[in-house]
Amino acid sequence: MISTNKYSYYFYTILTLLFCILIFKADTSLSISYKEALNVFVNTSVLSIITNISIYLFGQNDIALRIPFILFYVASVILMYKITLNYFKYEKDRLISIVVFMLLPGVLSASLLVNSAIIVIFCTLLYVYYFEKYKKHSYFLLLLFLLIDNSFAVLYLSLFFYSIKENDKKLLYFSLILFFLSMFIYGFSTDGKPRGFLIDTVAIYATIFSPILFLYFIYTVYRAAIKQEYNLSWYISITALFLSIVISFRQRVYIEDFAPYVVIGVPLMIKTFLHSYRVRLKEFRKTYNILAIVTVSMLLINVVLTLVNKPLYLILPNPTKHFVYQYHFIEELSNELKKKNINGLNSFDKELMLRLKFYGLQEGDNYFISSKEFYNYDEKISIKYYNKELFVVYLKKLK
Repeated sequence: MISTNKYSYYFYTILTLLFCILIFKADTSLSISYKEALNVFVNTSVLSIITNISIYLFGQNDIALRIPFILFYVASVILMYKITLNYFKYEKDRLISIVVFMLLPGVLSASLLVNSAIIVIFCTLLYVYYFEKYKKHSYFLLLLFLLIDNSFAVLYLSLFFYSIKENDKKLLYFSLILFFLSMFIYGFSTDGKPRGFLIDTVAIYATIFSPILFLYFIYTVYRAAIKQEYNLSWYISITALFLSIVISFRQRVYIEDFAPYVVIGVPLMIKTFLHSYRVRLKEFRKTYNILAIVTVSMLLINVVLTLVNKPLYLILPNPTKHFVYQYHFIEELSNELKKKNINGLNSFDKELMLRLKFYGLQEGDNYFISSKEFYNYDEKISIKYYNKELFVVYLKKLK
């Protein structure tokens, strides 16, 4: 009991620290992107409703924009911790598993951005937690998920396969009906010319997990299949992974529709690794020690780059190639415009205007603003990080 309490203390301490870091990151390092601005001002999805409720309660600022998703992250981590209560033999293993899950670059990123990924992770873990706790399926949750996001079709399909294995006819029919309903309501995109995007998909998964961790994850789910060590989480993870890989042979995959289901397989991966490690004598653990050190090192590097990435502009010849470029510079630009008492803007760039609107700059006929240089502009405003120019706008006073 003392040992359990000790590891629980470690867990909640780490989670609290990460929560504070994410809040700080949301407040100081990120600006609203165009897609996020669409969710605030244009769209009417569940995502938009959640975001606008937060803004209504806490004001129109970056913390209010992102706090719901940080809270979904915290709730998801706690659910995962509870799900693994009796999954590991040792509490230390459970802590290792949950820390890896918490620090996955894809999960951390999802907690900071206005997208459905972290909501899907939370909902899926809530469903798994209910199943593990009560040993039955929550059909109410499955119905509710149908109204939240199109990607739950992946969950329904995985439950269909799981029901075949368990010979559960009720779940089979229910999941199949919900799958087709999801397809009917949201559709399935087959836009564009057929092309192979397998390498792109694998690369994104490697970014979400970190490269070595993803390779070991593939080995883990394959090993579980060979040994027939199936559980509900395995079915969910393998269905999402396999489906995304298959689709990527034909077209680009919207990875946010699949990755939330893949990452819930982390406990299985950690359990497999630790079991393989412990069954070997110390003199035969060298390979596993090296693998663990390299994996943890790469994971920590990815975490640091996820949370502290602005210095990368110093080494990138083209700032627009930065992986979070679309989440930078707009707040700084709005502050510069406010310092100069510039408001009432007109522009052909509607994406820029929508992003500036979040920071209180309104459309009008006082100034024309453009990110492209034009003849006889009155003023140029440049946004720089580490003395490197990221974004430039040109202004012309109209009144």
